[in-house]
Amino acid sequence: MSRRPPTPSDLPLEALRDQYQRLLQRLEANEREFRRLGRSVLRVQEDERRRLARELHDGLGQNLTALKHRLARIGDGLTPAQAALRDQLDAAIALCGDTLEDTRELSRLLRPPILDDLGLDPALHWLARTVGESSGLAIAVEVEALPVLEGDVETLMFRIAQEALHNIVRHADARNVLVRVVARGGLLQLQVVDDGRGCDPEIAQASGGSGLGGMRERLRLHEGHLQLHASPGNGTRLRAVVPLENPPGTASSAAPA
Repeated sequence: MSRRPPTPSDLPLEALRDQYQRLLQRLEANEREFRRLGRSVLRVQEDERRRLARELHDGLGQNLTALKHRLARIGDGLTPAQAALRDQLDAAIALCGDTLEDTRELSRLLRPPILDDLGLDPALHWLARTVGESSGLAIAVEVEALPVLEGDVETLMFRIAQEALHNIVRHADARNVLVRVVARGGLLQLQVVDDGRGCDPEIAQASGGSGLGGMRERLRLHEGHLQLHASPGNGTRLRAVVPLENPPGTASSAAPA
């Protein structure tokens, strides 16, 4: 008669502990690999955004600029008797100028050069100014002194702030917004606070159109998390937190106000 395989109840406690530890280690290793692969995917996406932005600016943008100058030179050669043709040419130049500005704006939105050239602080000020001018929102930005941040973390926080501001423009009916970034207790923390109509956090997080799920997944890949505090009529506070690789030695453990 064949013997049955051993069950957990047949194993000594120490062996069960060893099995549990090995299983836990495998799960942790798989989770680390998942986060690494996820960050790699996001990095590829940002690299593609950077490439497309550069092509729009340096390729299409330069061609539109050259076309606008050529049309202007043609207009310089027209006689007063060709007034009707000049009007058509002026309209073409204006259309070319508008298209050039739209192309530059799309290039900046895909991947603002200021983020790569100057870092998170100037990029957030640019974002606030751009969104504020187009929406009428009064957006204040406060960035305390930060340690040197990895490029992926700067991109992460910029994208979270970008999505949060776009959500406010679309849904919040707010007039004032505060974007605040601090490094405290080994954590990098981004807060976006508005004085809009607020929401039910459970409904907002269940909604596919809010973008909160995407923010949460991005943060999870960096071992971070997202918090949403809101109630109808009382505005919304979004808080994104990620651990710092090299926390400043004098950082306080207090949370931002």
